[in-house]
Amino acid sequence: MAPTDFEKFRRIALALPGVEEGVSYGTPAFRVGGKLLARLHQDGESLIIKIDFGERELLMRADPATFYITEHYRHYPWMLVRLAKVHPDEIRRLFTQAWFSAAPKALAKALDR
Repeated sequence: MAPTDFEKFRRIALALPGVEEGVSYGTPAFRVGGKLLARLHQDGESLIIKIDFGERELLMRADPATFYITEHYRHYPWMLVRLAKVHPDEIRRLFTQAWFSAAPKALAKALDR
């Protein structure tokens, strides 16, 4: 299993319809329909990604070396992912899931076909 670096993640993110790259808190960030999906954490080694609370807890329990949060994110639907440890297929799945939760309905319907 090859680790996912940020450039690989960038390609995954930009492959989805309507995703735009910008900046959030001074780091590269990805949005769809103006909604933030993920951004590079200021440590330069982790990705902050939108996620459902239930799945976040399951992933952090199953693989705390890869998936974690800081106290700042405890009450928000975000999770940190260590890019050097996560498999590209898993980050693609997580980003696609975040995309479906935020994409405008017409855009999501077009991809879901």
